[in-house]
Amino acid sequence: MADTLTHPHILCSDLVRIFTADGVEIQALQGLNLRVDPGEMVAVVGASGSGKSTLLTILSGLDTATAGSASVAGHDLLAMRSRERVEYRRRTVGFVWQQTSRNLLPYLTAAENVALAMNVARTFAGAARASRIGDLLDLLEVGEFRDRRPAELSGGQQQRVAIAVALANAPLVLLADEPTGELDEATSASVLEAMRSVNEELGVTTLIVTHDPTVSGHVRRTVQIRDGRTSTEVLRSTRVDEHGAEEHIAEEFAVLDRVGRLQLPHEFVERLELHDRVRLALEPDHVGVWPGTRTAGGADPVPRDAVEGDAAEPRTAETAAPDDDRPTTEDPR
Repeated sequence: MADTLTHPHILCSDLVRIFTADGVEIQALQGLNLRVDPGEMVAVVGASGSGKSTLLTILSGLDTATAGSASVAGHDLLAMRSRERVEYRRRTVGFVWQQTSRNLLPYLTAAENVALAMNVARTFAGAARASRIGDLLDLLEVGEFRDRRPAELSGGQQQRVAIAVALANAPLVLLADEPTGELDEATSASVLEAMRSVNEELGVTTLIVTHDPTVSGHVRRTVQIRDGRTSTEVLRSTRVDEHGAEEHIAEEFAVLDRVGRLQLPHEFVERLELHDRVRLALEPDHVGVWPGTRTAGGADPVPRDAVEGDAAEPRTAETAAPDDDRPTTEDPR
């Protein structure tokens, strides 16, 4: 992972997006926070309606957030004017859609589709242009199909060419919306590996938005969105054990925002029957969480063995957060 002191390529703070339909407000994003450092390859996963596609349209410059802040490679997305927004979409970010028909023009060959992106942005020319087209198509293993039109390519080949088009103008950030949504499992894996190769070879920061949980196996960091907020992150790493064997490790973390909010995983809430409020106890190295079930007399029972040694007295969620609108800090682990 990139150095945390590095200025991030993607930074969202308390991002809010509200849509109005037939007089009803729909909050697609409800204070989302996200940081992606230069060179990272991150997958954002979530169920339909979780807000992940809304996030991507904001980051791509196609939509504007209602509140909060969002910046990509130094561009303030909420303050950009129309001209800067056009240049931003042409040069700073590359975009890959799920539908191949939105990525490629059917009457142009693979090489011509890549060249068109350069024509529009007025980047590269002459021998430099021809060289870059060839290098990108070769990197994505579709160089031999450079003279074929999309209808003459398989779905996986089309998406590889689409990635080449997105990278044509050397963007700093590559955004992909369900890039494997229309592909079978084997083809999806090959396309994701191609994106990982691009990330490693070119160093382009890559953000993939998807509902497919298998994507997470191809990236080192997976961010889950739930109810318009980032809820958990899975970090993957590799280490060598004492026998010299390589081990792949995945650790899941709850995401804590700057005011102390986090979301407990659904399975934790259901298993412990947590609802309404919970009781907390500060231990030397962790926070304990217990159901805040009321007794018949209305008082909350003190959890047994909740406090050991010098640990603080258990507190309810209400007493833990002095402000009514400030959620409590909890550690699901």
